[in-house]
Amino acid sequence: MEVTAEYAGGSRFEVDARGHRVVCDQPAENGGMDAGLTPPEFLLASLATCAGYYAAQYLNTRKLPTGGLRIKVAAEKAPAPARLAKFTIAVHLAELDARHEAGLLRAVKACLVHNTLASHPEIAIELRADHVLI
Repeated sequence: MEVTAEYAGGSRFEVDARGHRVVCDQPAENGGMDAGLTPPEFLLASLATCAGYYAAQYLNTRKLPTGGLRIKVAAEKAPAPARLAKFTIAVHLAELDARHEAGLLRAVKACLVHNTLASHPEIAIELRADHVLI
């Protein structure tokens, strides 16, 4: 799995994933043009859509109603180092039989992005210059 973010000037990047393109930018108050989501908003969007996918799979597999399925993800900022520290995933449905609550909760907790964030993934940073100046 891989995405490429290409600098597009100012504080804007164009992100390509499998031929799909999205724009990442900063709000005007951060010096951007507000042309797209910020990097932290993309992280929240990834978590929300992943949790939603797993919820929908659970519901669809059991032929349960998906009406009103909506996922809201919020996060709190923490300082030193700057990061998002506490995430809350709220799964909204028009209706849900109480006997499916535990199963739906297990399904949402199985989300790949949730499990990745909960497992403190290793992140390697590599610098690669096309030309090295001496």
